[in-house]
Amino acid sequence: MLLGAWFKRWGLDLAPFRPRLLDDLKGYNRGRFMTDVGAGLTVGIVALPLAMAFAIASGVKPEAGLFTAIIPGFLISALGGSGV
Repeated sequence: MLLGAWFKRWGLDLAPFRPRLLDDLKGYNRGRFMTDVGAGLTVGIVALPLAMAFAIASGVKPEAGLFTAIIPGFLISALGGSGV
């Protein structure tokens, strides 16, 4: 049995995946870019030192905390985003 048929059998019909980034790039202008830059700087000022602190508290190098903050951030922004 195919995986898609199994999902439909159990009522878990999955819609085709389309990254929100593709839809969000339509109508992207300078004003939105500037607000995104401000949001990115704010997150960077708060999240990056916090990720490094968590890494140090966990007993690993600070670079590991940076990787766990930066890489998922790119993946989330490219594939999912937020409904807010």
